[in-house]
Amino acid sequence: MLAKRIIPCLDCDLGVAHGRVVKGVRFKQIRYAGIPWELAEEYGRQGADELIFLDITASHERRETMAKVIEKTSENVFMPLTVGGGIRELADARTAFNSGADKVSVNTAALKNPDLINDIAKYFGNQACVLAIDAKRRYGREHGRGIVDTPDGECWFECSFYGGREFTGIDAVQWAIEAEERGAGDIMLTSMDRDGTKDGFDIELTKAISDSVNIPVIASGGCGNPEHILE
Repeated sequence: MLAKRIIPCLDCDLGVAHGRVVKGVRFKQIRYAGIPWELAEEYGRQGADELIFLDITASHERRETMAKVIEKTSENVFMPLTVGGGIRELADARTAFNSGADKVSVNTAALKNPDLINDIAKYFGNQACVLAIDAKRRYGREHGRGIVDTPDGECWFECSFYGGREFTGIDAVQWAIEAEERGAGDIMLTSMDRDGTKDGFDIELTKAISDSVNIPVIASGGCGNPEHILE
């Protein structure tokens, strides 16, 4: 039987005092959802296995990492904590670890500089490096893409960056394979098509990535009930 890991992912906007957790649908319609460390404590009481904080605007607006939020959360939350958003170089990762993070997640910076994955894995260990992939379906067959058959037709999955604001032309399956080779220890995979919908995970996307790598894949985007997790 597969070992389960229930990992809440909190999207944070640190452009306001003390930060806030926000929630959207398909990376849009962003609304306020709570205070980061208060929600983290509640998830801890409910039995979460790990927790992920993502500063969804840090890479876009070039704000620093959420060191103060990590420190505040670590005072009362005692489960593994992953932090992403604004991790652009080793110094940013070191700041996150020194503040109490157990892992760091990279997305935009790694797409622009893939060697960042190698560097984090080398200096802090593979287990400390999480690659975040925000992927969107692109229907139709294109040469060199990882084509997947779905009930809606053939598609491939394109990576986005800058919080889903821009697209890269990079195939998500191929990027996941490269990231594992470079030393990533986990992949956090978010379906932009299912994000916030509560319609269930994108199973075809999750399977395409999981079948292509040997490291753990964290499915994100679309969960609405326990049956979706079982699926």
